[in-house]
Amino acid sequence: MLLMNGYGLYVWSAFIFTLFSFASLYVVIKAQYTKEKNKFIAKFGTLNPERAAFAKSQSINKEILSNTSSI
Repeated sequence: MLLMNGYGLYVWSAFIFTLFSFASLYVVIKAQYTKEKNKFIAKFGTLNPERAAFAKSQSINKEILSNTSSI
């Protein structure tokens, strides 16, 4: 089963390489996210839910948020 008619070495090495690549990509992205989050909090402070709801309700912010997906 694990040998896969002689192709097991190639299949399992590709599987392990892919798993390692995904895991390292996850760690790098998580570290970058944490760094950017800390920079945001240092610059703007935390945004409480009331201020977030108010910001979403303003028409200019709705326009900005709707245009960001097209960039």
